[in-house]
Order: sequence, then C-alpha cells, then structure tokens
Amino acid sequence: MKSAFMVRKIGWLMLLVSIIEKSTSQDTPKIEFANEALHGFHNLRDFAMSDKQDEIYFTIQSPMEEISQIAFMKREHGKWTAPQLLHFSDVWSDMEPFLSPDQLRLYFVSNRPLNDTSKNAKDYDIWYIERTGINAPWSHPRNLGGPVNTSDDEFYPTVSEHGHLCFTSARKQGMGKDDIYIAKWNGQFYDSPQLLDSSINSSGYEFNAFLSRKEDFIIYTKYNAPGGLGSGDLYISFRGSSDQWSAAVSLGPTVNTKSMEYCPYYDEKNGILYFTSRRSHVKPKKFKDIDDFQKTIQQSENGLSKIYKINLNLNK
Repeated sequence: MKSAFMVRKIGWLMLLVSIIEKSTSQDTPKIEFANEALHGFHNLRDFAMSDKQDEIYFTIQSPMEEISQIAFMKREHGKWTAPQLLHFSDVWSDMEPFLSPDQLRLYFVSNRPLNDTSKNAKDYDIWYIERTGINAPWSHPRNLGGPVNTSDDEFYPTVSEHGHLCFTSARKQGMGKDDIYIAKWNGQFYDSPQLLDSSINSSGYEFNAFLSRKEDFIIYTKYNAPGGLGSGDLYISFRGSSDQWSAAVSLGPTVNTKSMEYCPYYDEKNGILYFTSRRSHVKPKKFKDIDDFQKTIQQSENGLSKIYKINLNLNK
C-alpha cells in the first residue's frame, strides 16, 4: 500500500510532467513587470512580494553587477508607486530580499561590514530589517549572526511558516561549490544549519533555493547539471516524512533555457512561479533608424536578467 507521501509525490510529479510537456504560448513564461517604470532597469536580479500583493521588493544591478541595490514599490489606492531604494542604500552590495511570513521582517544579503565605521566590505552575510507593523518604518539593518553566517558567503534567504531558514552557502564543509542548507528556528535562536542531502546538493553548484511555507517543496538552481539545458536550470524537490527529500526534477524546457534561470519566488496563494532569466531573443535585422536599434536592443529578452512568471499550481 502506497504511503500518503508517495501518493502525494506521484500527483506532484504527474502535474510537473503535464506542465513541462505543454508548449503552447499560454504556458510560455511571460515577463513580469509590476509597473512600466521597471522597463527602465536593465538588470533585475530577483523578486519578492507581500502576501497581499501590495508590496514588491527587487534587486536592481548594473550590467556587470558591480552595483547592486534593493528597491521597492507599494500599491496605494489601486496604483503602484514609483520605484524607490530602501532607506539603507549605500556603497555596499545588497540583494535577494525576502519577506517573513508575518510580513514584519525583510531578510536580504549584503557584503556590508558589521561596524558602520568600517570602510572594508565583508563576505556576503544574511541581514534583516524589521518593522512593528505593516505601515511602520523599517529598522536599520541587522546582521543575522551565527550559526547561520560564517566567514564564507551566505546567500538567498527564504523562511517557512515555522521560522526555519533556507539559504545557500559556500562553506567548506559542504558537498560542492555552493550548497543549500536549512537552519531550524527553535523559538529563541537558529540551530546549526543542516546541509541538505544528495537528493538536492551535489559536487557542483546548487543555489537560490525557495522553501515553501509548509516546507513540502523546494525550488532551486542547479548549475551545469548533467542532462540540463545549459548554464543554470530550475529544479524542484518534495519533502516527505522524516525530512526526506525526493530526487530533484528539472522544471523542463517550458521554464528552463540554455541561458541562466535562477532566483525563484513562488506565489503559493495564486500558484505563480516568478524567476529570473538571462534568455535572449534579439536577432539581427535591418534597422530603420537609431531609435529602432535602441528599442530592439533594450527589449526585455536581451540577455540581461529579467523577471518572468508562469502558472505552476503546486497546491493540488
């Protein structure tokens, strides 16, 4: 007799096969712009939104990523405000925002020093800002500290409804170059992060993992994986009993391309997967004039990082 987990897993896998095999235009990932103002940003690295979908946070970068800042927009009276930088914007590199389930803490990654008086960049750590209410101002940045942060780089925080933290780290005791860890929240502090097993990690690069609220699935990037489409592809794994994860499955050619796909964010309420891609469909042509050239080169699918979305109902 099949276990409840196996039945659920088979249902999920059948759903994924159905999604992966479809190739109609309806299922082709679409660029997600919350506002026309976002068209002006060449590099949009990542994306997160509030549960009520009235706040979005995203990272804007220079083409070569020397500059990296977190911006936000709010929906007020049915309209989106103009993009603004978060209040702590400075010379340091900030990225990968994620709102906690209670919406009162914003996690992010930064190479800012621990001491405001220091002028030297640190390795990348997980930081956060807090607010006492949805409309209250955000606090100053605070470093999450150990045992999550180390002298190695930590990236891409996501948090479950239990407060458990999923993140990427390049720490030396890992399985490969970059690996995915989960640090459990015990009600007072984080326990030592646990390296996820070979169902998810490998001797290569695994990074940018989105952990679902109930911790029943994880979506992440595998870089140059055997059988992949090239560069970074998005994969999914499901968790069963005893923290056992299923072997990761590629989201297939409907989502993945020969270019880099990364930074997944899943809207669980509406069943929409947002992700970043560097795909390009710019083709040589005879240009009418310089304006035609500029419009063609600056179009969304130009090889720079842009945010896409696709319907992916994992709640079945």
